[in-house]
Amino acid sequence: MDLTILFSPIPEPIYSQPYPSNSFFKNIRAYTEKMPHYKDAHIAIIGVKEERGTSNNHGSSKGPDEIRKKLYALKKGTGAYRIVDLGNLNNGIDLDETYTRLSEVCRMLLESNVLPLILGGTHDLDYGQYRGYEEMEKLVSLLNVDAFLDLDDSKDVTASKKHIHKILLHEPNYLLSYTHLAHQTYLIDAQAASILEKLYFEAFRIGQMRTNFAEMEPAIRNADILSFDVTAIKSADAPGNANAQPFGLTGEEACQICWYAGLNEKLSSAGFYEYNPDVDDAHKKTASVIATMIWYFIEGYYHRKGDTSFRSNDFLKYVVSMPVEPETITFYKSKVTEKWWMEVAYHRPGARYARNTMVPCSYSDYQTASKGEIPERYINALGKLS
Repeated sequence: MDLTILFSPIPEPIYSQPYPSNSFFKNIRAYTEKMPHYKDAHIAIIGVKEERGTSNNHGSSKGPDEIRKKLYALKKGTGAYRIVDLGNLNNGIDLDETYTRLSEVCRMLLESNVLPLILGGTHDLDYGQYRGYEEMEKLVSLLNVDAFLDLDDSKDVTASKKHIHKILLHEPNYLLSYTHLAHQTYLIDAQAASILEKLYFEAFRIGQMRTNFAEMEPAIRNADILSFDVTAIKSADAPGNANAQPFGLTGEEACQICWYAGLNEKLSSAGFYEYNPDVDDAHKKTASVIATMIWYFIEGYYHRKGDTSFRSNDFLKYVVSMPVEPETITFYKSKVTEKWWMEVAYHRPGARYARNTMVPCSYSDYQTASKGEIPERYINALGKLS
């Protein structure tokens, strides 16, 4: 497919700046006058200037280019950058067509083992991001970072408030697990949170995350898809959103999540949504925060270690005997990264999709099993597979 049909080039005032040779921009290939080849790239940046999914955050369509201004000026990180910026996706005649165009582009990139990195636009665009996996014949896990759950199914509610509900009900269903980070209890319906729990999905509020932030790493490591709404970051650090809240993640915590996500071997797409330059401060602080988050995500990507072969000598194997079913739980620890996984003993003959039953976990899960207790992560994983 000729991508120039679907994309518009990056505006000249953005790329014509006198960036130094060690800048981010000078070390990527961007759609300025000619569409860059993408099939040999590691990461492809996609701007989506779409805001018809919101009723109160108008201005978010300007977000992608403002983020680029900050990102391009940052210094190149480590690794041999093979990054392309495909420019801005042309909107469809309606929202559904925009979702379809985004899903088609994501599918093409994923088939070429290129990671789509989406700059929104409103948060409902992650529905198009998710649909990019529809023809891949595998189950996927979604990590969503947002102050709100966006599970409303009312007809009078805009797309950005019910996109997660839409993903959960999408057919065919290829969503294995869903993890929500950074919601704020006083902003959400308690019934909506209980629905996620009944589905064996995970939801961690800000307070839980701060108790032990390192415990969030296994949840992030389990994801195939990252969807990040800037509303999750407190307004003091990220005022550029009509729904900005006084409490939330700090900019540093948001960067930590992105670093973990970048390190995740199986994560294959990322989207950053809901930035609105019209309500940002004069220095475009929020754009700087998001650009730094993306920089850390890319830095994490180029620090991936290839933790995949659990039978190799790079892993230590621990078999824990249990006083109840299952009789044993097997854990693996990487000698290189010191990360942990546990094997969920689940077999389903004739299943439509084959799925590795290795579940990312932490040392505390191993300690729990050593005490004769089944880790909550094991129970949740078994529930999802059932």
